[in-house]
Amino acid sequence: MHERPTGGIASFNSSVAHPARVYNAWLGGRDNYPADQEAAELAAAANPQIVPAVRANRAFLGRAVRELAGKAGIRQFLDIGTGIPTADNTHEVAQRVDPGARVVYVDNDPIVLAHARALLVSTREGATDYLEADLRDVDRILTAAQETLDLSQPVGLMLVAILQYVPDADDPHDIARRLIERLAPGSHLVLSHPAADIGAEQVAASMRVYNERAADHAGATPRTHDEITRFFDGTDLLDPGVVELPEWHPDPADAAAPGALPMWCGVGRKP
Repeated sequence: MHERPTGGIASFNSSVAHPARVYNAWLGGRDNYPADQEAAELAAAANPQIVPAVRANRAFLGRAVRELAGKAGIRQFLDIGTGIPTADNTHEVAQRVDPGARVVYVDNDPIVLAHARALLVSTREGATDYLEADLRDVDRILTAAQETLDLSQPVGLMLVAILQYVPDADDPHDIARRLIERLAPGSHLVLSHPAADIGAEQVAASMRVYNERAADHAGATPRTHDEITRFFDGTDLLDPGVVELPEWHPDPADAAAPGALPMWCGVGRKP
């Protein structure tokens, strides 16, 4: 695995909350700091469904990767916004299906980079690589990914709980469109995103608390079902469409979540 830092990435700062570390705190991990813990606790107090949603989101990632690596025959994945490694990371799930699967992880937090280098270890037959970059830098991500992935062949593009950190002013729909356009036919988009229209008052309150404590670049924006469905433009949505997390190909082994979870998710195939 190779680290390739790029200019323009925010330097490490433990005094403000960062998405990957807050997510780690919600999952019960230890790779976070007091500022992250405070943001995680206050946001969860404003919306108690956050923690069940984060866990359900992780389960969705696993189900989606198994579906792509199994039924769809996808053998390479580009996981943008990977977060701090935990159980069942993308390459682990994919390489259980095919040990030769290849994965490139992308994140913009030096803490994530340090853990990725140590923990995201591929099978001998496959490959994992790590790129320190911002989601907005589409050209750089795709150019660097080609050192590990063959973009002339289908790719599983993972945008799992990441696009909420791109404000409307930076046109997140255009970012998703440009990524999809550069991938081969047969590629799949796996996406989840906080909902603005499930438990709207609680979601707004939790986002407000989080944004007050987050790094300047890391403010979060929940979006509606229609706005999230637009991210799949240029793909054919797989059944059951854009749904709540537990409704996408549910697995009886996954723990049942109480009540409605404030996130939408889906998978689309590029024709």
